Amino acid sequence: MTVTSPKRAAATVPGRPAAPRPNRMRAWATRAPLMPALVFLIVVTQLPFVATLVISFFDWNALYPDQRSFAGFANYGEVLTDPDLRGSVWTTILLTVTVVLVSLLLGLLLALLLNRRFRGRGAVRTMLIAPFLLVPVAAALMWKHLLFNPEYGLFNGILNAVGGDGAPQPDWISEMPLMAVEAALIWQWTPFMMLILLAGLQSRDPQLVEAARMDGASDWQVFVHITLPHLRRYLELGVLLGSIYIVQNFDAVFTITSGGLGTANLPYTIYQTFYQAHENGLASAAGVVVVLGSLVLATFALRVVSSLFREEVSR
Repeated sequence: MTVTSPKRAAATVPGRPAAPRPNRMRAWATRAPLMPALVFLIVVTQLPFVATLVISFFDWNALYPDQRSFAGFANYGEVLTDPDLRGSVWTTILLTVTVVLVSLLLGLLLALLLNRRFRGRGAVRTMLIAPFLLVPVAAALMWKHLLFNPEYGLFNGILNAVGGDGAPQPDWISEMPLMAVEAALIWQWTPFMMLILLAGLQSRDPQLVEAARMDGASDWQVFVHITLPHLRRYLELGVLLGSIYIVQNFDAVFTITSGGLGTANLPYTIYQTFYQAHENGLASAAGVVVVLGSLVLATFALRVVSSLFREEVSR
């Protein structure tokens, strides 16, 4: 004969709900402090996005609010077929690819340099990180006025000091506008790539490098066969995170060129469509396209980050 405890009998009585499991209660207790932050995040980010998504399906000009009508996917079709918008998409792709690849290459070279021990390495590291800590608008203004200005800019001053009075004095922004924007962004994002790759280099197993050198491997062979395979995940992470930001970049284009001379990327075109043409529906559709593209990149970035964490835990 078996005796059933009162608690167990109460939990198994038909028609009476089972008592909550302690583990579930503990999980909710740990999540409860995060609920206010989650609610605030939803209100601040998700509700405006839902409103933008709804507006993107309407033919809505702010100057003629009474003529608003449902347009379906017509705004998205115009985003994909309008020559100006397609040109801004191509400019965005070109700007993103150039900035990410060049800053990644420079960041790799600087990371390899800072991974070596030398006197003053801490001061050099601090100075190299400084560009990434500047406000983007302040960095763009510095490049526009202190470096690119044809009358008192540093670049033309160097040319004048080297070549004398007959040295060329180019107007950098007018003659090479897209390169001017790319240079400012590369200068600001190279430290970010450097930090990611430096963290990857410092997580490399030093015994593996020592064993390769004892077997007669040169520096180039160690770099190609050991360092690069180890940095693959970090390189992917740098590319994805950099692409997410550069795709959405607005500050440098707006500050340096004001979107002129073929430098208008998709975020700046959205700004023009919304604030100057007052086409709320079309601007919302273009914004949704940017968000969806960023979400695709962010999904790959999260996968890379999670794989990095799994690799660190398995070691």
